[in-house]
Amino acid sequence: MFSELPVEQLDPLVRGTRKVRAQRGEIIFHRGDPCVGFHTVIFGQVKLVYVSAVGVERVVRLIGPGDSFGEALMFLEKDYIITAEALCDTLLLHVAREALFDRLDRDPRLARRMLVSLSRRLFMLMGDVGAYTMRSGQQRLIGYLFREARGRFGEPFRVEVTKGVIASRLNLTPEHFSRMLRELSERHLIRVRGREFTILDPEGLQAVHG
Repeated sequence: MFSELPVEQLDPLVRGTRKVRAQRGEIIFHRGDPCVGFHTVIFGQVKLVYVSAVGVERVVRLIGPGDSFGEALMFLEKDYIITAEALCDTLLLHVAREALFDRLDRDPRLARRMLVSLSRRLFMLMGDVGAYTMRSGQQRLIGYLFREARGRFGEPFRVEVTKGVIASRLNLTPEHFSRMLRELSERHLIRVRGREFTILDPEGLQAVHG
């Protein structure tokens, strides 16, 4: 986002930025806390969670290194509507709203880049909504496995989040998620060992996906 700015123009942003270290399981902010800036993950992973009035938790998004979050609410000057929790030891940068707004007033190029980032995120959100409404749970799971495998068929790949988090992200119950993994494993389409997955038969898996 800031890569094209001259170093001297980054100074005001640096002064408005602080490091945030979070250990595994630590809450970075709760729903209802004031949003006074946005976060970027340097290393580690964060889950954004929506908790219903009856305590049901739904993972909205998983944030990895280089990703940012909180910009939309920062611009709207609204409180957080979700809770952020570190899934492992994580280092983030928090950029204060006032410092960013001052920089945006001075450089429209930065505003355009932020618009691109937010638009891309909205596009991904609409894709998620489409997947939840138009695709079966099995199709969502298979699509997730293909994305995580990144073409490494026949080779194991590790997912650094629990199966419960994956199930929530895919809008599935843990029981349904486990049952589908077992069915795909029994058909020798995939192999599952803890958090390690292997796509054994990509063609067969794609045929099931449809």
